[in-house]
Amino acid sequence: MVVIGGGDDVKSALRTWWLPLLATCSALAAKPDGGTSAEALVGLWGFEQLIGPLVAGELTVDARGSEWRARIAGYDVGLKRQGERLEFALPASAGELRARLTADGKAIIGQWIQPANAVYNNRYSSPVVLAKVTPKAWRGQVVPLAERISFYVSIQLAADGSLTASIRNPEFNWFRGRTYSVKLENGAVVFTQDQQQIRGSYDEQSGVLTLPLLGGSPPIQLTKRTEEEAIGFYPRVPPSPYVYQPPLSAEDGWPIASLHEVGLDAKPIAELMEKILGANLDEDPIPMHSLLIARHGKLVFEEYFRGYSRERPHDMRSAGKTWATVLVGAARQRGAKIGPPTAVYSLFARYKPFAHWDERKGKLTLRDLMTMTSGLACDDNDSNSPGEENRMQSQTEQPDWYKYTLDLPMAGEPGGNRAIYCSADTNLVGGAVREATGRWLPEIFYEWIAQPLNIRHYHLNLTPTGEAYMGGGAYFRPRDLLKLGQLYLNGGVWNGRRVVSKEWVEQSTRRYSDMPDPMTKEHQYGFAWHIYHYDVGGRRYTAYFAAGNGGQLVLVFPELDMVVNYNGGAYGEGRKFYPWQVELVPRYIVPAAAGQPKTAL
Repeated sequence: MVVIGGGDDVKSALRTWWLPLLATCSALAAKPDGGTSAEALVGLWGFEQLIGPLVAGELTVDARGSEWRARIAGYDVGLKRQGERLEFALPASAGELRARLTADGKAIIGQWIQPANAVYNNRYSSPVVLAKVTPKAWRGQVVPLAERISFYVSIQLAADGSLTASIRNPEFNWFRGRTYSVKLENGAVVFTQDQQQIRGSYDEQSGVLTLPLLGGSPPIQLTKRTEEEAIGFYPRVPPSPYVYQPPLSAEDGWPIASLHEVGLDAKPIAELMEKILGANLDEDPIPMHSLLIARHGKLVFEEYFRGYSRERPHDMRSAGKTWATVLVGAARQRGAKIGPPTAVYSLFARYKPFAHWDERKGKLTLRDLMTMTSGLACDDNDSNSPGEENRMQSQTEQPDWYKYTLDLPMAGEPGGNRAIYCSADTNLVGGAVREATGRWLPEIFYEWIAQPLNIRHYHLNLTPTGEAYMGGGAYFRPRDLLKLGQLYLNGGVWNGRRVVSKEWVEQSTRRYSDMPDPMTKEHQYGFAWHIYHYDVGGRRYTAYFAAGNGGQLVLVFPELDMVVNYNGGAYGEGRKFYPWQVELVPRYIVPAAAGQPKTAL
C-alpha cells in the first residue's frame, strides 16, 4: 500500500545516556520469587515518563556589559553578534540559538535548536521571541519539544491457563501488531513472539514488572494500572459518557461556534465519538489522538484522546510535506523567482558536479518534485530503492540530503501522471525555496507562515546540515494544523493576512498525478495535497488533504466549507489508519455537513 507517512524508523533508536532519567536502577528491582503465580501478572501494566529536555524556560539576553551574554537553565554564555544577527551555542551541544534583533530593537526573534535527545534522534528548531525588558536586555521563553515516552503491557489469561500479552507505545507505536506468549521460567518473566524473546522479572512484594523494552538499555519498571490511571492507553481517563461542548477560545485566531450554529448535525458526530471512545482495546481499530472540525471559518469541534491535549504538539509525519509547497507559494508571494516550471538542477548549480548525470535530470522541474513524478530512483515503498527515505536518513556518507537526492540515478522520465511516493522529492522542494531565497528555512517558515497564521509553538525537525526537513516529521498543535486547511479553503488568506495567492491554492489542489491505492480507485495528487472523491447520499464531494503515517489528516471540503483534522498513533499500521479517510469520513463527517443519513459500510 502507499506509504503516506515517512520516517517511521527515523525515531526508532533511543540513546543510552538518558537512562537514569527513564528508570530507577535495575538493581533495585528484587528478583522474582520462583513461586510467583502466573495469574498475578494478569492485567494492565504501565510506565510514563516526561524526561525533558533539561534546557528550557526563561532565556535572557543581556547587553548591559562589555559583552553580550545569554542565560538559560543555569548556563551563562557569550553571544556572537554580526549586525542584526545573534547566535550562541551551549557547551556539550546542549542547545543553540540563531536569531536577529529587530530593526527597532524591541525584540529578538529566532529559533532555538535542541539537540538530538532521549526520544528523538534528530534536532528540532522551535520559535523564540524575546521582548525588551530594559534598554539593553531582552527576555522570553524557550519551549522545546518535550521528550515523552510511555509503555503499556496488557497481559491476558486464556481459558487453558496460558498467558498472552501485547505491548503498546502511544508515542511511536513500537511493538505494534505483536502478540506475545508469557511464561514464568526459573524466576524470570519471558515474553516470546516467534523467535524473539523479552526476558524480565516480577517483584510480587513491590508490584513491579521489570522489562527491557528499550533494546540494549537497562530495564524499565512498570506498575499495575486501572482504567483511571492508564492515561495513554484508554481514550479517556476515567471513562465517561460523551457530551458535546463547543471549543474554548485560546487567543490563537480561531473564532468559536457550536455545531448547531454552523449547520452541522450533531448526531453522526456523536456516533463517531462513541465509536472512538468505545473501541475494542484488544483490536484498537481507532488509536486516535485528536479530532477537530471547522466550518464556515469557525472552530466548532475539538476533542483529544489518550493523554493528548490542546497544547501538546503532534507529529505530522508526512502531512508535513504539504508545508513545503506552502513555502513555495509564500516565496512566490514575496517575489521569489520560483515556480512549477523552475528547472531543479539549474537552481542547485552550486552542487555540481552531479553523480549519475543523465539528460533526463536536465528536464526535471519543481512541478515534478511537488507531484512526486521526478523520475529519480526514489520509492519509499521499496526498501531497496536508493532514494528510499530510511535509506537516505540512515546513511552517513552524505550528510547533505539535498546533494544525496540530486545525485540519485534516474529511474524514469520526469513528469507524467504516475506518482511514486518519495519523501526526498518533497524535501528537495524545501531546498529549492532555500536556493531561490538564500535564506534558512526555519527563519522564513516563521516569518512567512507561522507568524501570519498565529502559530506560536511548533517544532521543525532538522537535517544533519541544520536545514528544516520538509519530507515530514514536524510537530504542531492540532488547532494549528487545522489552520493549514482553513488557509487554503480561504484562498490563501488567514484572518485578513495573505500567505499565498489564490492562484497558488488553485494550482496546488488540482490533480496532476495518480497514486496507487488499494482502497479507492481515485487517489489523485496535487502539489503535496492528496485528492479524494466521496460519494455520499447520491452526491459526490471532493476533498483535498495533507496526510501522514499513523493517521495524520488535514482534510478540506470546499463544497461543504469545512476543514477536518485527525491525528492518530497507528504508525506503521495502514490497516488501522488508512480506513479513517476512506470510511469514517464519508460515514460520519460528510453526512453531518451535508444533511445526509449515515451511510452503511
